[in-house]
Formats: sequence, structure tokens, C-alpha cells
Amino acid sequence: MNRTIALAVGLLASLATPVMAQDIKVGTIFPLSGGAGPDGQTVTNAVKLMVGQINEKGGLLGRKLVVISKDDERTPAVGVSRANEMIAEKADVVIEGWNSPVTLAMQPILARAGIMDMTAVSKSELILGGETNPYAVRINSSNGFDAEVIAKYVVDTLKAKTVAFLTQNDVYGNGFQTAVEAEFKKLNFAGKVVLTEKFAFKDTDFRVQLTNLKAANPDAIIVTNSSNSSGLPAMVEQYRQADLKSTFVGAVGIMLTTVFKVAGDANNGIVSADIFFPDLAPFTSIPESTAFVAAYKKAYGADPDKSAALGAAAVQVWAHAVETTKSLDRKTVAEAIRGKPVKGTVFGDVEFLPNGQMKPRYVVFKVVDGKNAKLEALP
Repeated sequence: MNRTIALAVGLLASLATPVMAQDIKVGTIFPLSGGAGPDGQTVTNAVKLMVGQINEKGGLLGRKLVVISKDDERTPAVGVSRANEMIAEKADVVIEGWNSPVTLAMQPILARAGIMDMTAVSKSELILGGETNPYAVRINSSNGFDAEVIAKYVVDTLKAKTVAFLTQNDVYGNGFQTAVEAEFKKLNFAGKVVLTEKFAFKDTDFRVQLTNLKAANPDAIIVTNSSNSSGLPAMVEQYRQADLKSTFVGAVGIMLTTVFKVAGDANNGIVSADIFFPDLAPFTSIPESTAFVAAYKKAYGADPDKSAALGAAAVQVWAHAVETTKSLDRKTVAEAIRGKPVKGTVFGDVEFLPNGQMKPRYVVFKVVDGKNAKLEALP
């Protein structure tokens, strides 16, 4: 066989060999160390679990999914660095966001690179309301929706006449307090906000703030603290030690598994609200929810909390849009989510508003057995 014929045969052989489709890269950027590390690990684990289940069914668009995980260290500058790393590693989608300041710092970086950005947890209204990411999508409830639920409970159910705030001093905490105060006005709240005490995310000593709150003696203290692994458990324990009589009303979503694990029965009597519970209605009657709870417990030895559900749902929603559109293009995928219904998530059948916000369904609860994380749904 001469050289020309050999080259021709080699070319035909190479054309006949199927080209292996590249893996689809699912990036995650959450705090994996520090005070919020355990919570970020929970979300990341849920993403990995859901990606694994999709791969077991043949992947997406005939391609395998792989997860790339990054630690944002709950710091905006680090988050920007991690976003740039995702761009360099050619991520097809990034699921991100435990802290709003970090999400807001990363959004324009990912948007300019044309990477689909799914916010799982961060709550600031600016995440969907800004111009840096016109195709933003968020799974978790927003400060605005949350504020409506908490304000209504304090005014209509608790019938508080005096209220105080214990607020995390950042875009998340201050945004939530502003939203609650706006809801008070809508509800024609006749009472009075008697005191606001603020603290930093990294704080673990709240004795000065609690002393001031005890002196003010409000009917309710509305608490915003997203340091679920360290700051919030310490706050709960110090609240009990200070023997405050005011009702502790936690912002939506702050009473996670890590708080119960550390603070135990000090949580008893705390009132809050959330959008996912593994063992409360309506989630116990949603097949996708019960299947996820069972799979998560088998994989990680614990029931999934709301943050895990958010990570899993982010994968489900994105994958549904990709499969529907047969595309990974950011604009195409986002437009298949924003303003559209999505069936079969761990939250059941859900609907997204035109701005990319998933419409939340709340359950207000009281902690009745903090040691065992047992809750009582309130009317």
C-alpha cells in the first residue's frame, strides 16, 4: 500500500470513529470553610447527589455531567476569583450563592462570560433587580417574600405592640429589616419598633446586644443571622442564658440543621418560617421530595435541610430547561425558566416569576424539641 492510499485509509478510519461528546460541567461556588462551611457543603453535596442521579439515567443531551466545586470563603473578592476560575475551566452552568454580597460580586463576571448562573440560596432583592445579570434565576425565596410572612405573623398572630430587630449588618440582613418595616406599614402596624441592634456575620458574642434588648423588653425580637454553623447557635444559647422573655422570631430560612445540632433545646420556642421540610406537609406527599430525602439520607446519613433542597432543585430546574430546549446556551435556558412552570422538583410543581424568582410556599413553625429538630407547624 503506497503512502497516499495509507493516508486515505487512515482518514476514513478516523471519520468512522465516533467523536466522544465532552462532559457537561456543572460548577458550584459556596462557602466550604469557615462559619458557613458546613452549610455550603450541604448544598454542594445535594448538587452532587442530583447530578449523580441524572448521570444514572443517561446524563443530559447524551452527555455525562461532572461537578466542579469551589470555596468562596464567604468573601466577595474570593467569589470573583472563583467565578474567573469557572470561566477558565469552561463551566456550562454555575450554581452559587450562600451570601448575597458574594453573589452580587460574581454575577457580572459570569454574565459577561455568557455562563448560566443559578442562585440557590442568596436572598437580596438586588440579585434579580439589577442589570448585571439580565437572565438571573433564583431558587430560594427573596427578602421581600420572606418579610411579608414574618411581618404578618408578628402583627396578626403574635399581635405584638413593641418590636425590636437583631440584624446582621450586611446587604442581606439590612435588606430583610427594611423589607419587614415596609410590610409593617402595609399592615398598618400600630405598634412601635423600640430598638435595632446590629452585628457582623463573623460575630459569636452577642451579650451586649442582648443586654440592650432585655432592657427594651419588646414583645418580639426579629432576628436575621445567616451564620448557621457558629454565630446563630451562639446567639440562641446566649439568648437563653440572658433569660429574655421576648419572642425570638427568626428570619425565614435561618433555622437549619446545624443550628439544632449545636444549640439543641436552647432553640425551643423559637418561631420562624421556611419553604422546605423533609418531614412536614406538604413535602411528605410530594414523590420527588420523599425520593430526594431518602437518597440524601442514604448518601450522607442525615435528613436534608432547606439548603440541600435548594441545591437539588437548582440542578433539576436547569436540567429540565436544557432538556426542553436541547441547548446549553445561557439566554435560551434562562428564557425556558423565567416566567414558566417547572414540574417534578423537590418542591413539587413550581412556577417562576418573569424576573427569575421561584414562587415560594411557606410553612410557619415553632421549635418544640430543638435537640431532635422537631417542629410544629403553626396555623
